[in-house]
Amino acid sequence: MTLPRLFAIALLFLCPGLTAHAGGKKGENSGISFHLQGDASDNPKMIFQQFNAGRQMVFRRVPEVTTKDIAAFNPFPSRDGEGFGMVVQLTPAAKNRIAAVTNANQNRWLLAMVNGRNVDTVYIDKMVDDGQLVIWKGIGGAEIEAFDKTIPRIGEAKPRR
Repeated sequence: MTLPRLFAIALLFLCPGLTAHAGGKKGENSGISFHLQGDASDNPKMIFQQFNAGRQMVFRRVPEVTTKDIAAFNPFPSRDGEGFGMVVQLTPAAKNRIAAVTNANQNRWLLAMVNGRNVDTVYIDKMVDDGQLVIWKGIGGAEIEAFDKTIPRIGEAKPRR
């Protein structure tokens, strides 16, 4: 074994925090995620409570869609004039997955989270088969700038840097 490789292995054993940071710390909230409404009878470790539409609801901790499922996005000013909303265009695999999920879960809610913050919910009234989800409000300008560095805008080939 070469000296640099031996040094790298020793460093990993002596500094376990380096590997945790590189892979993302447990509970780290970043990016965009969409969570389907759950049931109160679901395993309590697999759901969280959120006030929505005038009542307390539960949503699944495991998201249906995450940032890695987003192929492109387009922001727009929110109707309330505070911040932005955005249309997200899903990858082909995520498009098929969200079509199946929304077809099977009509009359439920889908919660959008940005950087671990609950920003919006949408009611599933029909199957989403076009591969696009909308967050209508709650996104800040700095978050749009951060997404621009990693996700291309709809119709553009590369992220803006």
